[in-house]
Amino acid sequence: MTEEAKTSEPQTHPAVSVMGPGDGEMIVLGTTRMRVLEDGSHTGHRLAIAESVLAPHTQGPPQHRHGRHDEGFYVLSGTVRFTVGDEDYDAATGTLVMVPPGTPHTFANLTDQPAVMLSTFTPHLYVQYFRDLQEVFVSGRPLTPQANIDAMSRYATEPATDLA
Repeated sequence: MTEEAKTSEPQTHPAVSVMGPGDGEMIVLGTTRMRVLEDGSHTGHRLAIAESVLAPHTQGPPQHRHGRHDEGFYVLSGTVRFTVGDEDYDAATGTLVMVPPGTPHTFANLTDQPAVMLSTFTPHLYVQYFRDLQEVFVSGRPLTPQANIDAMSRYATEPATDLA
């Protein structure tokens, strides 16, 4: 049997990933908590998913562009302010925001209540960026703008300096 034929046959026991409410890798970035639900290891690296809790009055990252991945945000609770270029969108519970590669964007929770988002990354590569940032926090080094830019650049992302 050829390799092509082997991979096109249905699996008799597909590998299913189940992530329970208390499961997942926790990444803490200041006042933001991110729980990695899928890091790409179960999706052939095509998709990663994370749940993020933004504390009240949390500013997000500087406006930036991804060169190689789409990013999706589904607001599970609260309201998140998305800035895309020079346009602001207040995304309430139940809102989906999809950001294609090359689109400048950022987000923040400007309210007095926590906000929870489910984020997708296709492909998965950007999850490691958050791990890298957490490493900076844990090491006690300051998360300078340059340290953030350096981390972004490792994952085909750059600040949208033309919008600063």
